[in-house]
Amino acid sequence: MFQKSLNRTQMRWLMFLSRWQELDWQLLFVSIALTFLGGVMIRSAEFNEGLTDWWWHWIIGGIGLSLCLLIARSRYEILLQWHWMVYAMTNISLFAVMIMGTTANGAQRWLNILGFHVQPSEFAKLGLIITLAAIIHWQPASTLNAVFRVLAIAAVPWLFVFLEPNLGTSLVFGAITMGMLYWGNANPGWLILLVSPIVSAIMFNVFLPGWFVWVAAMALIGWRTLPWPLFGGIGALVGNTISGGLGNLLWGLLQDYQKNRLILFLDPDKDPLGGGYHLIQSRIAIGAGQLTGRGLYQGTQTQLQFIPEQHTDFIFSAIGEELGFIGCLCVLFTFWLLCLRLVIIAQNAKDNFGSLLAIGVLSMIVFQTVVNIGMNIGLAPITGIPLPLLSYGRSALLANFLGIGLVESVANHRHRLKF
Repeated sequence: MFQKSLNRTQMRWLMFLSRWQELDWQLLFVSIALTFLGGVMIRSAEFNEGLTDWWWHWIIGGIGLSLCLLIARSRYEILLQWHWMVYAMTNISLFAVMIMGTTANGAQRWLNILGFHVQPSEFAKLGLIITLAAIIHWQPASTLNAVFRVLAIAAVPWLFVFLEPNLGTSLVFGAITMGMLYWGNANPGWLILLVSPIVSAIMFNVFLPGWFVWVAAMALIGWRTLPWPLFGGIGALVGNTISGGLGNLLWGLLQDYQKNRLILFLDPDKDPLGGGYHLIQSRIAIGAGQLTGRGLYQGTQTQLQFIPEQHTDFIFSAIGEELGFIGCLCVLFTFWLLCLRLVIIAQNAKDNFGSLLAIGVLSMIVFQTVVNIGMNIGLAPITGIPLPLLSYGRSALLANFLGIGLVESVANHRHRLKF
């Protein structure tokens, strides 16, 4: 009798666990590992301030992990039927921020919900991924009409975010759109032409000889890739020429603090006590870590709060100082493994919708990781983009786990052998 009862219990557990039997456990493990390390480093950054915010990183991470597993057992194909509803809710939440959002540091980005500050733009990234995945699933981006349709759909939430103003997240929206268009069979030349006016506007005001080369290259790409070679080449030439001249006008649309973030990374010593302070102190902290680091809770830059709000966008500098070059390499390897699993899941997905969901999450994580680490080491401007799973930020962390959950659902229901 006891043996039969034991067998029944085992069968129940096996039936329960069978709902997650195809999960990508490597992806889940590295996500948990990064979140755990994030909590440790946030605690270190706040160690001498008497704050206990680091607990929230693990609490939200636990909630996110639970939701991730719940989403993973659900069939992601259901979202195909609801993608317009998701798109509508995304835009409504972003519009609500403009009407009744909470303002901090000159930006209106948060909604106060039951005493918690929620940042809808973080969840809007997932809304955009789901919507674009469904659109490209039904109509691949192999024609200009399909590409323009995708851009028009992405432009609405992008505009809401840009007007908050939230330059960093608006750039993430652009990266997601470009990545999903590329995976959706858009011509790479078209994608280059899409971003070329921005590059042209910057180069016209920074390096004029290079601007002439750039305009000529864009004219060549337009001639070779667009349906009407002559008009395509001329259009690319005229568009980049005009955008170069309009660079000053576009520059004037940015807020002062956004301008400082974009240019001071080139020479932070121009304003060492103002806009360049974060960059200078972050580089000092990372350099001080040398090979093996000063040790946890032993970094002088971190423990003496030389880097304000280090637990958010500059958490990588704390890792560099206290865990050293080896610690930084381990973090980079973990992100590489996470991205590798996302690519493998995208390749093995049973349909285009699932594959595009995985690529959308991949584009979001890769862009944020590269830009955040770049600004920590002085190779990119400060744009307020958090480091996925490591930086403190409740909405960002929860959104990351929801994105991982979507990809795990794709893996869990692909009915194919793993690599």
